[in-house]
Amino acid sequence: MVKLVEVAKILRSKNAGPFEITLDVLFDDKEIYDQIKNGGVITKEKVAKIYHLSIEDIHHLVYFDQALGIKITMARKISSGSPGDRDVYGAQQHVPLMNLEL
Repeated sequence: MVKLVEVAKILRSKNAGPFEITLDVLFDDKEIYDQIKNGGVITKEKVAKIYHLSIEDIHHLVYFDQALGIKITMARKISSGSPGDRDVYGAQQHVPLMNLEL
């Protein structure tokens, strides 16, 4: 099986305020992007499972055809900068998604 990290040009995460994380997945191949978009490969349910969240914690999953990209916004388990937060900037949260098998 191929992993998402092998076909995505950019895979990154960042804060979307103190209570949310945004994941960006960008492709440089329209055919691969279309296969993922139309094949139901990345869904709110799959993202919730990967990140051990409820489906309600996945606030947005949007495909941007013009950029060949996917934006996923989800709730943070611990708000940015709070005691117990291990990633203040949310910059390391894309790792579980990158291992998604396609």
